[in-house]
Amino acid sequence: MLGIYDCFGYGAGYDVPFQERYKLIKNAGFDCVMLWWSDKFGRGEGYQEGAQYARDAGLFIENIHTPVHEQNNLSLDNLDGESVFQTYLQCVKDCAKYHIPAMVIHLPGDNYPVNELGMERLKIMIRQAECDNIKVAFENLENVKNLDLVLTNIHSDNAGFCYDSCHHINYAPDFDFLKKYGKRLMTVHLQDNGGRHNQHQLPFDGSIEWTTVMKKIALTGYKGATTLEPMNWDYENLTIQEFLNLAYQKAERLDDMLREN
Repeated sequence: MLGIYDCFGYGAGYDVPFQERYKLIKNAGFDCVMLWWSDKFGRGEGYQEGAQYARDAGLFIENIHTPVHEQNNLSLDNLDGESVFQTYLQCVKDCAKYHIPAMVIHLPGDNYPVNELGMERLKIMIRQAECDNIKVAFENLENVKNLDLVLTNIHSDNAGFCYDSCHHINYAPDFDFLKKYGKRLMTVHLQDNGGRHNQHQLPFDGSIEWTTVMKKIALTGYKGATTLEPMNWDYENLTIQEFLNLAYQKAERLDDMLREN
């Protein structure tokens, strides 16, 4: 399957309504979609309706991306820490309610170490995920130590790894995430690291060596979707359908590389 993140730009308030956006994603050829799961980043209220809109367009929902604005508070013994915990628990429950198989989480950056309380919160969340048969994938960012701590201490088939290609090359290029956590790889965020933001570019438009990346993903035995996480920041000259068509061509190229290995 080929997939894409649903909040890829075209208006801070998403000038193209999501009901129409999913139709355009499907028209480009994509099979599945990742949903941003909060009212932030201009999404607004009613974001949960996206699940039905995507299905109505004929798209499989691969996962949701949990909120990221308070992730560094996970280990705090106060209301801010409890808020992060409850948000993650609610995301598990929402996945069950809306029949979405997985969710992606940003762990705190390494400047905010996951302590005993933070770990216990994550373990409780994973136990809920086990009850509801939901997969929870922890994504690599500036969190090498926290990611290792969590994946080393949480032994569950429902807890795994989300590989982000751009975060890898930007934040920890010398750490081989796919070698260490490849057997727990649940989903991928494929994006390049060029452009004025040095992230969220379409593949092959930045400096990432995709032959190496896709070979390493193939060696993990990964059988999931080849999913892009781009933004249109450097492609404003393209219409939304032109952008999606180009993104699909890039995704096809990556998927061919993956299947050839």
